[in-house]
Amino acid sequence: MRRLRFVLVVTLVAAVVVAADAFGCPNCKDGVNTSDPAGLNMARGYFYSILFMLAMPFTLAGSFGAYVWREMRRQKRAEQLGAAHPHAESAAP
Repeated sequence: MRRLRFVLVVTLVAAVVVAADAFGCPNCKDGVNTSDPAGLNMARGYFYSILFMLAMPFTLAGSFGAYVWREMRRQKRAEQLGAAHPHAESAAP
């Protein structure tokens, strides 16, 4: 029981420390001075990285959906060809 409490306390402390860092990350873009060229490039980099992260789940889901749709279409086409040529299956050894 003591070990479980210790693990829970360590996990809680680690979560609080990590959460404080993670909370500050989205606000870094707002803290960058955009009046100088280096700050403007950094802000633009944040913008594109956020767009990339937002697009990734849709890209993965769309790719998986397209793969499933293509495989189902291929299977239907194979079934239609098999129904159109019934003698081709019985001729196989």
